[in-house]
Amino acid sequence: MPAPKDRTRKKRNVKVKTPSGRVTLHRRPFKPSKPVCADCGAELKGVARGTPAQVGKLSKTQRRPERPYGGVLCSKCSRKKIVESAKK
Repeated sequence: MPAPKDRTRKKRNVKVKTPSGRVTLHRRPFKPSKPVCADCGAELKGVARGTPAQVGKLSKTQRRPERPYGGVLCSKCSRKKIVESAKK
C-alpha cells in the first residue's frame, strides 16, 4: 500500500532496481508535456520542461531561447514571421 502522500493520480509508477537487486516501485510525479510551437505545433527546442516551480527557479536564458518569439514559435515559424514583417 502506498503512503498517504502517494495515493493520488498525479504520480506515476517507476520501477527502480535497488542495490540488493530487488525491483521496487517508486511513485514519482508526471513530467509536464513538451512545449509546442503556436503556429505549426512542432516541439520547441531549448525550452525548459518542468513544473512551474522548477522552471521558475531557472535563469531567464535557461527557460527559453533568446531570440524574437523565443519560447512561443519554433525557429522556422519565427523566421517566416520576421521575413513577413520585413516585407510590409
